[in-house]
Amino acid sequence: MNRGFEIVSKYKNENLILPKRQTKNAAGYDFCASQDFVLPSIWKLNFVKIFKALRNQKELTNQDYEDATQVLKPYLVPTGIKAYMKDNEFLMLANRSSAPLKRGLILPNGVGIVDADYYNNPSNEGEIFFQLVNFGVKDYTIKKGERIGQGIFLPFLTADNEDAPITERVGGFGSSGK
Repeated sequence: MNRGFEIVSKYKNENLILPKRQTKNAAGYDFCASQDFVLPSIWKLNFVKIFKALRNQKELTNQDYEDATQVLKPYLVPTGIKAYMKDNEFLMLANRSSAPLKRGLILPNGVGIVDADYYNNPSNEGEIFFQLVNFGVKDYTIKKGERIGQGIFLPFLTADNEDAPITERVGGFGSSGK
């Protein structure tokens, strides 16, 4: 087995769809949401308050900035899927081309990277999540089974004379930098 997808054990009886390519020349495997999920619009509450204050040249407090920052944080949309691959490969997560145009949904970091050692990690079994932000003017409800992003398997290279890391992954999402 070189690379592929499996359903995370907690979703085994949820009738999830494994990622698949939609056309014979497609590079990306479309991922679907594992459950209904509401993505709030960023144009709500404290985020807009900052713009009004700046426009009116009001002095802002640290709390004002913190409140706005909380609204702008991306949401982790679960897929219920994990990916296995060779040690010298990664899975790049990307927007579906229609998501920003049709639904106002974006990956705020542009792409996501799923390392080979994320698979079956003890924290979350390697479940893949898509970080999404809704820049549309209304909240958006993602329905279970709706395609939310795509993944592309890619090889990677390492630098000559690298001091190769020996640390093993011990956590789940966002744990490799700890």
